[in-house]
Amino acid sequence: MSLLDVQNLVVDIPTEDGTVHAVRDVSFAVEQGEFFGVVGESGSGKSVLVQSIMGLIPGAETSGTAMFRGRDLLTLEPGGMRAVRGKEISMIFQDPLSSLHPQYTVGWQIVEQIRAHDKRISAQGAKARAIELLEKVRIPDAGARFDAYPHQFSGGMRQRVMIAMGLSLGPALIIADEPTTALDSTVQAQILDLLGEMREDTGSTVLMISHDLGVLSRVADRVMVMYGGRRLELGASASVLGSPAHPYTAGLLRSSSFNREPGVPLTPIPGRPPSLLAPPLGCVVADRCPDVMDVCGSRPPLRRYDDGTEVECWLEDAPSEPPAPAPLAPVPVDADAPRTIAAASDVTLTFTQRRKQSRTVLDHISVEVRRGETLGLVGESGCGKTTLARTLAGLISPTSGSVTFDGQELSGLGHKEWRDLRRKVQVVFQDPFGSLNPRRRVGSIIGDPFRIHRLASGEKRREKVQELMELVGLNPEHYNRFPSQFSGGQRQRIGIARALALNPELVILDEPVSALDVSIQAQVLNLLEDLQRELGLTYVFISHDLAVVRHICDRIAVMDGGRIVELGDAETLYRDPQHPFTRKLLAAAAPEVRQQAPTRTLVEVGGEAA
Repeated sequence: MSLLDVQNLVVDIPTEDGTVHAVRDVSFAVEQGEFFGVVGESGSGKSVLVQSIMGLIPGAETSGTAMFRGRDLLTLEPGGMRAVRGKEISMIFQDPLSSLHPQYTVGWQIVEQIRAHDKRISAQGAKARAIELLEKVRIPDAGARFDAYPHQFSGGMRQRVMIAMGLSLGPALIIADEPTTALDSTVQAQILDLLGEMREDTGSTVLMISHDLGVLSRVADRVMVMYGGRRLELGASASVLGSPAHPYTAGLLRSSSFNREPGVPLTPIPGRPPSLLAPPLGCVVADRCPDVMDVCGSRPPLRRYDDGTEVECWLEDAPSEPPAPAPLAPVPVDADAPRTIAAASDVTLTFTQRRKQSRTVLDHISVEVRRGETLGLVGESGCGKTTLARTLAGLISPTSGSVTFDGQELSGLGHKEWRDLRRKVQVVFQDPFGSLNPRRRVGSIIGDPFRIHRLASGEKRREKVQELMELVGLNPEHYNRFPSQFSGGQRQRIGIARALALNPELVILDEPVSALDVSIQAQVLNLLEDLQRELGLTYVFISHDLAVVRHICDRIAVMDGGRIVELGDAETLYRDPQHPFTRKLLAAAAPEVRQQAPTRTLVEVGGEAA
């Protein structure tokens, strides 16, 4: 008998704009002890699916069944659901910092959860249990860190605390919602290994939501692909990700950077997901599918194969493979301009912390950024990647050493020279929503550089902003919309448009695609490469995703402990790393998903999918 058996789940969420049909007739089962993965683009219904099962969406209208140990979770009273949450089913959320209360120590928060569900345990016993859990998830010096606050932990350590909280009551099912999205490859590997170990040690079952296909191929036993609120494909991880039967799954895999050689454009899924206010009656992927047929106007049947794969699709053959894109042309570079656009020479940066303790963030770094190239910076969190990039941009002054831009020493620049430099160097930040003022319209946000530098006003500024919007693939008619009215990928395009407003020479891209779905990620990466060739831009690209870095960068600098430990051509470094830390990073990276010819045989074609 399955641990969790969901049948014909429907979740409708009333809003001011109408009813959002977030989950539409989805069925699946999670077996005891398995690692079950759910994948799909943002807005496909993944998180709503699990949160509705847990009763975490106020006002949601649900139907169907979600049987867990003989009880239907959808019909439980609030008191009964509270007894299930934490004790029998626990959740690990994507952002541990927002999930942990900033005013309470991490130890107190674990103890509070234990005592809320077990009135018999003493405060001392709960503390001992909490310290034991922190040790189990490998928090160094757990006894001393028990009284630390969330902000005193790194991102990976905070996620470990969330896992400790999730395990504190010995749940049968752990639901992990994007638990490794923004983590470095080494920390990501540690968290995934930790989940695997906890699963073996405690016998827990794991249901993990992710948009990272490489991560799921590494850990999941079975995978369910969702889109537009529907389940499209379900089966063993190796079958679904190795030889997808649904065109949408194949499209996700084509969008991934590990499936394209460097220098070749990625192949994103065209179009955008359907509105769930008025979802299509037939196949939800029809508008974006390369294999669309007339019959796709009606809901597809459920096809079952001998390898256990189930697909909701009219297509009888394997998904078609579009022709491979042509390799990209080289970036045009002005032959008369200096080859080096920015450089750091023996740069050291030291901060003074509380109690007058000093901390060296950059340790005698020397590096040059060549005109027209993309230089990648990779390394674990806290290694100094962003600090180095901001130092090259003149946003942070080094303690010692020198930084030059176009041959000019930055430390000797006057006010006018600094103002000119700001026009030549721009930054695109990691979080497109956090870096855009939610109360201002997009036209004003993109137009700020023109206003600040007094280059255009009135109708002329509007024309320039709309030209930029068209350049980055945004609809100029959306000039007066607010950031919240755009998708994540569109918001990132807004940030790119703002950065390009003053025709910069150097653009620093700080984790610009880390939180995006693979298809939107492919669109943004292709856009960056097109703009680089069209405008002759130079990029410094910071990322923890080694597949993305390999795809887009010409050279890669690997950082560890404030130093550059290895620097070289991207492909050479990727194939033949010399430094032990580089080899460690590559070993921790999610594996490539190898595509293979399908060998499955169709055994049954049902009516409408259950």
